[in-house]
Amino acid sequence: MKKRLKINGIIITLAVLSAVIFSNTFMRHVPVGLGEEILEIFGIALILLGQIIRVSARGYKSDYSAQGVLLIQGGPYALVRNPMYLGILLIGVGIVLVLFKWWVICLFLLVFISRYISLMHKEEKKLLSLFPGDYPGYKKAVPRILPSIGTIFRKEISQYLPLRPSWIKKEIGSILAVLLLTLLLESWEDIKTEGWVVYQEEALTMLIAVILFILLLIYLVKRTEGIRYNDSSKSKNN
Repeated sequence: MKKRLKINGIIITLAVLSAVIFSNTFMRHVPVGLGEEILEIFGIALILLGQIIRVSARGYKSDYSAQGVLLIQGGPYALVRNPMYLGILLIGVGIVLVLFKWWVICLFLLVFISRYISLMHKEEKKLLSLFPGDYPGYKKAVPRILPSIGTIFRKEISQYLPLRPSWIKKEIGSILAVLLLTLLLESWEDIKTEGWVVYQEEALTMLIAVILFILLLIYLVKRTEGIRYNDSSKSKNN
């Protein structure tokens, strides 16, 4: 895991340096219009949703895998088999929509596929050897990384994305780092291109998106605590 994190850190560092040094090549330098605002808001939404999925997946796995003894099939793992990678995918696409030219999405997807597809195959082989009875059925029922429309609407969102304050606390550093760095680069470009007045109007829209994200976090935490309480009550009654 440490080796994987180091490699990811190197990739992120190189990406940031490339974006700054070759900003004319990679970053958008166009006047802020309705289309640009929609793209940026949608990008911020993807970044925040990706962070929720990643935090939920990591926390759920930590609490329910029994140190790798059990095959996790609930929570975000009922949505896709690799929710943490789904979170990374959404975050990456969101950052591109906020900051970069459209063709950079192709570059990001190429890097993502080359980095994670082989890891997914290795992890699947390992899980199949650890859980030969359960994993084949789970693999057949749940998609690898992109959820199906039918699966999304089968349950309430908090059942797919449970959250606990302790999970958020562990990841708050990375959440803020990604969000603030993205907003900083985006603000720098907007101020340079359009000036303070236009930037202030756009900043208000971004602030509303972040507030909605915080409200969603609160909702998911409260729903998770409610489900946990109901499950505990049932166990006591039985």
